[in-house]
Amino acid sequence: MALSMRLAPYHTSPVLCKSTSHDNTFSSSSSSAAIPHALDASFIRRAADLADLSAGFTSPHPNFGCLIATPSGSVAGEGFLYAQGTKPAEVIAVEAAGDFCRRSTAYLNMEPGDCHGDHAAVSALVEAGIERVVVGIRHPLQHLRGNAVRALRSQGVRVDVLGEDLKSKIIEEARKSCLLVNAPLICRAASRVPFSVLKYAMTLDGKIAASSGHAAWISSKKSRSRVFELRGRSDAVVVGGNTVRRDNPRLTARHGGGHMPMRIVMSQTLDLPEEANLWDMSEAYTIVVTQRGARRSFQKFLASKGVEVVEFDILNPRDVMEYFHDRGYLSVLWECGGTLAASAIQSGVIHKVFAFVAPKIIGGKHAPSPVGELGMVEMSQALDLIDVCYEQVGPDMLISGFLQPIPDLTPVIPSIEETYAIDPTVTQYESKIIFFYKAWDLYGALSNFSPHPIQMPDENGDYSTWLSVEHYYQAHKFVGVDDPLAQECVAKIKSAKSPEEAARLGRSMQRKRPDLIRSDWESAKIDVMYRALKCKFSIYPHLNSMLLSTTGSVLVEASPHDLFWGGGRDGEGLNYLGRLLMQLRSEFLGESQASSQSSILTV
Repeated sequence: MALSMRLAPYHTSPVLCKSTSHDNTFSSSSSSAAIPHALDASFIRRAADLADLSAGFTSPHPNFGCLIATPSGSVAGEGFLYAQGTKPAEVIAVEAAGDFCRRSTAYLNMEPGDCHGDHAAVSALVEAGIERVVVGIRHPLQHLRGNAVRALRSQGVRVDVLGEDLKSKIIEEARKSCLLVNAPLICRAASRVPFSVLKYAMTLDGKIAASSGHAAWISSKKSRSRVFELRGRSDAVVVGGNTVRRDNPRLTARHGGGHMPMRIVMSQTLDLPEEANLWDMSEAYTIVVTQRGARRSFQKFLASKGVEVVEFDILNPRDVMEYFHDRGYLSVLWECGGTLAASAIQSGVIHKVFAFVAPKIIGGKHAPSPVGELGMVEMSQALDLIDVCYEQVGPDMLISGFLQPIPDLTPVIPSIEETYAIDPTVTQYESKIIFFYKAWDLYGALSNFSPHPIQMPDENGDYSTWLSVEHYYQAHKFVGVDDPLAQECVAKIKSAKSPEEAARLGRSMQRKRPDLIRSDWESAKIDVMYRALKCKFSIYPHLNSMLLSTTGSVLVEASPHDLFWGGGRDGEGLNYLGRLLMQLRSEFLGESQASSQSSILTV
């Protein structure tokens, strides 16, 4: 899928932002440096805009954009990463630019590195003849940080990193756009909580509802459309029990397809209604987090509806967000009431605020406000927002800003290879238990979602290409079923643009039409996964080497909610994916040893 297109203006309403820096004069000592810096800054901002194009259509992931400019300064090709496991932005841009790549400059909002051990982006730039690469920020994840920059430089490509090799105020502003587009990933790298946004709508006198609790609608239809966009950019949407009881929300993105965020309800006592839109699993999934032991009977009721219940010894926003960090979430939207909002702010888990202010006055001594008690008694204690933006959305005013700055990752963290050169006792594969989950994690290439196509035989013995192991696995739930809808489902899964979409299609159809699942699936699914994994680790030497280098370690798929393929939250999962990988590792080691013995005998 060639994702190289023109950008339409995302929003046409005026936006005024108050930044920590207002002066766009150049800090370079000579005026001759100003022009190339301005051009570099402009193209880097464009790359950041490109990187943001998949937001809302796929689940949050590292955002990559690439623009290729010829020596004359014209744009030859553009691309962006659509989803985890899809074609890299750099490859798409190179394909779009064609022969114009020779002696051209590639502009990347972030150092390449979507999956550890995958060098497709670097290889595409080098083989296309790119002469110079300008990088907005280094990769935030330590195991990927600096790898692509070193690889490009080792191939003779000039690499300029903003803030390191290029420095000026206009460059710093361009670098900020790169930080913003990957703020969730940066926060994940620097802390143990997802990037969290608090959103609320209030009247001009600071009320989120009337004294009666009625709140539909404070903001305009245009503002509510923006909220749907914010949801689409998030892994999950969080509300409290009061919101469920009072508003009975759906919390869907309502975009007619694509990514749908998880819906999370936080409730200590589980004092929740039996009839609620959030218990309808047909559009999106719901997780209820609660205090351990709360209303066991209601927990069983929720389970019967397909709602997942997660218990905590002490329910608080920090522990809940750390849990969803471990679950792989990058971005979370909080749409809760004032009490839970205050608790989340006090816990330090809220990074950004979106406040929609409607030109209305409702009054009311007991009408609720967007943020409850914070324990502050003087105005000097008030929390100041950083990088505030003001935007008119229909009749409303949207005020947004950061409660805490995006972590500064400027200091270069030594890679494992660099550390090993200093201290040989430190190795990349030293742990006894190796966890893997998301494709961008250190051992993410072990995942069935990693971006590695495989070739597998069909029912007639003819080989065909599948974009990932997950594509093959999901499609084979329906293979061989004598029903046109099942055959159509196989075709749709095979052509899905990403492993994420393949999984969504397969799981959705399995839930809605269990009669279309092949009758032997429960007994066959392990073998289906095994054959696909064996193909993957047989045809990619670097993946085979990674798997073999884990010898002596237990491999655990760290999904906290998949108790069949994953290890579960507290190790209660069956971890069949980890088991299959360890089985393959043993088989490959046996083949390697047999080959070595054969070579010795031959000599």
